[in-house]
Formats: sequence, structure tokens, C-alpha cells
Amino acid sequence: MRNTTERLSTPGSLKKSILKSTPPSFMQAGMGPCGDLADNARLAEIAAKIYDNNGIVSAVCHGPAGLVNIRLSNGKYLVDGKKINAFTNEEEAAVGLEKVVPFMLETTLIERGAKFEKSGLWQNHVTTDQRVITGQNPQSAKSVGEAVLTELKKLK
Repeated sequence: MRNTTERLSTPGSLKKSILKSTPPSFMQAGMGPCGDLADNARLAEIAAKIYDNNGIVSAVCHGPAGLVNIRLSNGKYLVDGKKINAFTNEEEAAVGLEKVVPFMLETTLIERGAKFEKSGLWQNHVTTDQRVITGQNPQSAKSVGEAVLTELKKLK
């Protein structure tokens, strides 16, 4: 624990530690942090490096907002050409928040080149594509965790 605490308190060491061990990255969020995740350049940089170093990037519900602005070392968006899912436009409308969230997540992911997959409202739906694992809504959280474990076993 002391080692971890020391690393966390030393500027830049968390980033170095993360990049050395390439653990899976996981983003979970409600609608509130949606804009914060999308606009967080440090988060995008760390997640891109994890992915570029053969790591796993995962997110559930509004968490894929953290994926929309991640660019890889080749300049492409992380989600470009990949099967991705997240909280859908229909789910956003069903809870009456389509005019409250900073952007419609499904629409933005598609604009970034994602092959968006979805199930009906509130259904468990997980998509895994090239070490990117996404879940549609809170009902998908456990399945995202299980998919991350499955993917980690493939990397060993």
C-alpha cells in the first residue's frame, strides 16, 4: 500500500505506472460526467496509450463518452470502425434527458466512425471488438466486467 500511495503522490508516476503495466481501462459514468469524460485530454491520452500498448479499454452506460475523443497513435479515433455500444438515443429520450446531456452519445460515436450496436431499452448488451469493450446501460455492467476478464485471459 505504501508503494502505491507514494506513486500516486508523485507527479507523473501514476501515468508511468499505468503505461508500464497496461491494465485495462474502465470508464463508468452517469449522464452528469458525460461532458467531463469526453473533454478530458489526460484521460484520452492515457487510454490511447493503454490501447496502443495492447491493453483493453472498456466503458459502460454513459462511460463511452470518454471514448469519443480518444485518438490513437495513427491519428484515428479509437472507436473508428469498431463495434461499440453505449446508452442509446432511445434510452436518453425515455428518461427525458435528451435535451439535458451535452451531446447524444450514440450519435457522436457514430459520427466518430463507430459501428453502433444496441438492444432494446434497458437490455443487457455488451460489445467486444479489438480490445474495446462497451456496455449499453447499467444492466450491462456485470457483463462488461466478465468480458474484460475474458479478454485479459486472451492477452496472457
